[in-house]
Amino acid sequence: MEWFTATDYWWSRLVFQRALAVVYLVAFLGAALQFRALIGERGMLPVPRFVAQVPFRRAPSVFQLHYSDRFFAAWAGAGCAVSAALVAGLDSHLPLWGAMVLWLVPWVLYLSIVNVGQTWYGFGWESLLLEVGFLAVFLGNDEAGPPVVVLFLLRWVLFRVEFGAGLIKMRGDACWRKLTCLYYHHETQPMPGPLSCFFHHLPKPLHRAEVAANHVTQLVVPVLLFTPQPIATAAAALMILTQLWLVLSGNFAWLNWLTIVLALSAVAFPGTPPDVPGAPLWYEIVVLAVAAGLVGLSYRPARNMLSRRQVMNRSFDPLHLVNTYGAFGSVSRTRHEVVIEGTADDEPREDADWREYEFKGKPGDPRRWPRQFAPYHLRLDWMMWFAALSPAYAGSWFGGLVERLLENDRDTLRLLRRSPFPPDAPPRFVRARLYRYQYTTWRELRETGAYWQRTYVREYLPATRLATRVELRDP
Repeated sequence: MEWFTATDYWWSRLVFQRALAVVYLVAFLGAALQFRALIGERGMLPVPRFVAQVPFRRAPSVFQLHYSDRFFAAWAGAGCAVSAALVAGLDSHLPLWGAMVLWLVPWVLYLSIVNVGQTWYGFGWESLLLEVGFLAVFLGNDEAGPPVVVLFLLRWVLFRVEFGAGLIKMRGDACWRKLTCLYYHHETQPMPGPLSCFFHHLPKPLHRAEVAANHVTQLVVPVLLFTPQPIATAAAALMILTQLWLVLSGNFAWLNWLTIVLALSAVAFPGTPPDVPGAPLWYEIVVLAVAAGLVGLSYRPARNMLSRRQVMNRSFDPLHLVNTYGAFGSVSRTRHEVVIEGTADDEPREDADWREYEFKGKPGDPRRWPRQFAPYHLRLDWMMWFAALSPAYAGSWFGGLVERLLENDRDTLRLLRRSPFPPDAPPRFVRARLYRYQYTTWRELRETGAYWQRTYVREYLPATRLATRVELRDP
């Protein structure tokens, strides 16, 4: 079938595949480096306990069959190796079926991790990576041109990412409709970047223009993805520029980068593609059958997107094949941070020698300038932002974190920037306090060097020792 492939998108497929492989590599690397303290055998939310309670059909994963920290490390390491091979272009040197199998491997590997990752893997970009990664299996290699239906489905994913995010904003917080959300967002977002303070201090009229431009990019431009070239390329390019703006203004793991990767698949790159043979019949049958199944699965995400009760970031099947997305349906007006402190003193008095634990990405020391971590995902730091919103977000894991700090657990301390206690001398008590954080003014920044100013709000967790049960309560 001549219509089945679009050879004009040969370069688009090549760029998309290499960029997607890089995102896979970052995801597996983060899993390998962080899993022991989060979901390992002695982690805050251990995988063995989870799989004992959740059946395979609800969370299909190889770890339902066997789990050990050594096995997980090997699994994540295999993901890194396969991703690196895909970045290097190994799939181009394999027969068509071999390339498809090679692309299927990281999807299967990462699906097994996400489905036992629990709270730590509950972010929308996990499902997005799995959905996009599954479609990449059927894009083929140099032995056939890019299938039109797969290119269409990639645009359908990009449409849902952008249009869904635009709808949730218009239906959610009134500040999006009033064009005022960016008065607060750069200060209250989960993990600010090194330039977030500068974005926050931009003039308010510019903030309003940013919000208006965002609405256009998310509610109008996605429709243009399904128009002929060069309009579709222009729409994708505009989305890429918008995502790069978001990359500069914050740390959103690989969400922005994966959205850019998706947009690249819609760009018609200049240049003459090489001669590509026609697609074999078996390949056409497989691709069309899979596409038909995915179109059928799109019903519930599409219905959710158009519903007045739209929800964000939800999977409708355990394989994460077709999902719904969205972000920041509501925007916090104030920023709160949970600050964890420990003391080696015998009594946890207020005048004891309380020392603060420092995290890698989340705000802590007011004088410490935020760093750029995205696309790398600091999972504990992100969840600490949710914990500050409400103790309900931290009930399942915060107690485990405190216990491991009291033990000077090596794997947990590796997730932090710095522990105030030597490895052989853990604290006797740990407590948590809630502070309000605000950016300093330009003048204060120049005079004091402080990026933040913070104000004590209340006790979050009273002084706790290992014999004490850790329990959080709403104020």
